[in-house]
Amino acid sequence: MAPSISIRRFLTTAPAVAALTAATVLTAVAPAQAALPTPISAATARSYLAGMPATAETHGDSYDRTLFPAWITISGTCDTREWIVKRDGSNVTTDTSCKATGGSWSSVYDNVTTTNPSSFDVDHLVPLAEAWASGAWAWTTAQRQAFANDVSRPQLLLVSASSNRSKGDRDPAEWLPQASYQCTYARAWVQVKQYYNLTVDSAEKTALTGILNNC
Repeated sequence: MAPSISIRRFLTTAPAVAALTAATVLTAVAPAQAALPTPISAATARSYLAGMPATAETHGDSYDRTLFPAWITISGTCDTREWIVKRDGSNVTTDTSCKATGGSWSSVYDNVTTTNPSSFDVDHLVPLAEAWASGAWAWTTAQRQAFANDVSRPQLLLVSASSNRSKGDRDPAEWLPQASYQCTYARAWVQVKQYYNLTVDSAEKTALTGILNNC
């Protein structure tokens, strides 16, 4: 059977994806403290989304979390989770092993706050299972590791465990954060999918279009 349009599109861009991955790995090393990446504008997101054909997801039944290695060392003694904990908090202090010893955190998904970051999860905005079914099944392990630990794009967020569990692996047609964050969420979602050349399905595209049109 001939590969689908989305698969052919992925395969023909493989060299670019490989170069992208190398750049991602190199840029993963970041300062000890940084701001949450600002997503692309709504206008840019609308433009990107318009150019994404609605494509059915595939290979969902073969997804395995271990195919996306995380967490990795980002900077010094900080792994990905520790780096995000420090980035997304206020007045964060850490010990020599990069574990947070103080600070406060607020979940953008539901406004839950905490002074104990262990009660929060680092969420992959585009879930790993969603990425797998949208094209990451064809990636190398190195490419999936880069995606799972990407601190350069708005793909990783520290959020309340309850909101993260509620979201699970669902896309914007099935789950959304609080209303005040939905525009930012949609902009970030499209940015990540565009950057990694991932597909969107019909219901997902319709939901994102509706959100972005109201931004």
